[in-house]
Amino acid sequence: MGTTNRQLTAKYNGDEETKRQFLYIEKAKDYVQALSNELGRKPTCCVTTFGCQMNARDSEKLAGILELTGYELIEDEDADFVIYNTCTVRDNANQRVYGRLGHLNSLKKKNPHKKIALCGCMMQEASVIEKLQKSYRFVDLIFGTHNIYKFAELLVSMYESDSMVIDIWEDTDQIVEDLPIERKYSFKSGINIMFGCNNFCSYCIVPYVRGRERSRNPKDIIKEIEELVSDGVVEVMLLGQNVNSYGKNLMEPITFAQLLREIERIEGLQRIRFMTSHPKDLSDELIQVMKESKKICRHLHLPLQSGSTRILKEMNRKYTKEQYLALAEKIRKEIPDIALTTDIIVGFPGETPEDVEETIDVINKVQYENAFTFIYSKRTGTPAASMENQVPEELVKKGFDKVLKTVQDTARMRVALLEGQTLDALVEEINEQDSSLLTGRLSNNTIVHFKGSHDLIGQIVPVYLKECHGFYYLGELQK
Repeated sequence: MGTTNRQLTAKYNGDEETKRQFLYIEKAKDYVQALSNELGRKPTCCVTTFGCQMNARDSEKLAGILELTGYELIEDEDADFVIYNTCTVRDNANQRVYGRLGHLNSLKKKNPHKKIALCGCMMQEASVIEKLQKSYRFVDLIFGTHNIYKFAELLVSMYESDSMVIDIWEDTDQIVEDLPIERKYSFKSGINIMFGCNNFCSYCIVPYVRGRERSRNPKDIIKEIEELVSDGVVEVMLLGQNVNSYGKNLMEPITFAQLLREIERIEGLQRIRFMTSHPKDLSDELIQVMKESKKICRHLHLPLQSGSTRILKEMNRKYTKEQYLALAEKIRKEIPDIALTTDIIVGFPGETPEDVEETIDVINKVQYENAFTFIYSKRTGTPAASMENQVPEELVKKGFDKVLKTVQDTARMRVALLEGQTLDALVEEINEQDSSLLTGRLSNNTIVHFKGSHDLIGQIVPVYLKECHGFYYLGELQK
């Protein structure tokens, strides 16, 4: 968590479970105060996030509760309380957590007051819990993805227990959102609109650890955004594993496009982003809403995964290469200034060099502004992990390098098309490499660095795009 531009939101709307958790927050305050008295200072905490933007949003909730109970947020794992909010999309994410736990154990031996908590997707795996119980007994608290709203209650349990506290749920139909949030930025925020996934792509562990799709009530989403806007937020990012299927399981079904129309009406809100969209569910209605909108950003993340219809079928993606290309062409035609980005996996079981060429063909035809390219990672617990024809490492590397080069070459050409234009950028921060520059983000998600006063952070300003440097611009503020 950064120490600047943070905004603490703690509102209680009368929901019974929310009320219950606020009572636990009060109880946790007593334990934190007692620790503070013993230490002679305010106890510190560090929340480390692995994984996606939904995890980042969850970490803001954890940080908000911790700050409300009396902890001081820092970015040092030497803190009195360290939480890892874990990801399990790839096996190496798990290995990173195990490796860092060893370091935390050495720190804990020097600090008898130190507490360690683990939460998130990785904790939903039974094999992980078994390993932690056997080899990492120094961890104090373990919980998963479904009961994060119970964090204050779990904190109290941790303080009242002399042994490891474990609370893992297999699934839930509850959605509890009105709890403290420690926002990283005062001017933009993520908003959970749904949880879980029903797609069961054969390589993906997410449906098993995040559960089935559950959509939030649209009135609750609107209310939360209105409160954020009144608190200075100008841009929201709507979050879900597959936002295109939002609303299907509600008592009164509503489409994602209809939700966007409602959000667009919120006065004071200037920008709307969302992710992620599944190609099989992206409707003509959504394209039309994006086309007509004055607030929805000109950026769409549309995961391809593979350009081979045969591999897409094995991945259980439920669309063909031709259907994906037709969809991308329709989007480009209806919204010419849109930036398309994607995810690509190279090395899926059974993939041949010819399949890789199919993927490269899609990249050349769609012309993405950027792409996240991954080497296939065998994920225990998924159908793909037990598939025959796992691709040899050297063949995967060769295909990956070709795909990556194609992505980089085509993306540079697409991004360079903006050179010489003046476009609006949301000023997000002081540039990390050069403090004389500000860093802003265009509607299409392209980054631009330019000179300007620090008090512009959080504002949307016009910037002349002077020099393209691959995937970002150097620009000049226009007055």
